[in-house]
Amino acid sequence: MTRRDVIEILDGHHGQVGRTVAFVLHALILLSALAISLETVDSFPPAIHNALYYFEIFILTVFVTEYILRVTCSAQPLRYIFSFWGIIDLLACLPALLLIQEEWQAIRTLRLIRLVRLFKLFRTSLAFDRLTRAFSDVKGELVIFAIIAGLVLYVSAVGIYLFEHEAQPENFSSIPISLWWAVASLTTVGYGDLVPITTGGRIFTTFVLFIGLGVVAVPAAIVTAALLETQTAPKRVKKKKKKKHTDSAQDTQQGD
Repeated sequence: MTRRDVIEILDGHHGQVGRTVAFVLHALILLSALAISLETVDSFPPAIHNALYYFEIFILTVFVTEYILRVTCSAQPLRYIFSFWGIIDLLACLPALLLIQEEWQAIRTLRLIRLVRLFKLFRTSLAFDRLTRAFSDVKGELVIFAIIAGLVLYVSAVGIYLFEHEAQPENFSSIPISLWWAVASLTTVGYGDLVPITTGGRIFTTFVLFIGLGVVAVPAAIVTAALLETQTAPKRVKKKKKKKHTDSAQDTQQGD
């Protein structure tokens, strides 16, 4: 078995063996997430907590082994180590360091870093690959829209401060405090902890809420369009290749 075979098995691309390994790893990730939740239940007897502890050691052993195999079998180890999935795999293994020495008990609260394992569920997902390509294709538009959203957020905070500061000096005491109201309003959440009471403030809030709908809807529309493009692009390529092959065959027949 070559190093390439090992990587393909771990990625789930090596026939039935790869699919089985991917299924087992995904199952362990989900079981690990369940174990993290159960560890917080204090009413469980010590035996169950001990079992969860040893199960955690087993999970860590599996993912540390996977990480070592990926580093040693990768054609470009450094490129893998500093890649997105390489960093995710490393973060999934870091909690193992917290189990080595007892004097590290104080930093064991960082065990929640184990939750990054859930990202590993998407490693072999074609849908996640399409989503990544979609974000990459429209990252320029998203950056511009994020800057615009930030400016609108700031202007909204300044506006509501001017309208409500005199009427509610405690609630809208400063522009930074008003930013919380702007975030809750522009995202259309509206927690209700900061509410305008002046007529001008309410009219201003109405405009902000309508703008907030666009703040949420426009990026979603941009990403959706990019996703549709990533789905239809391979089909168009196949059609072009098929048409080119058909035209080539017809030209050959005409030449004969």
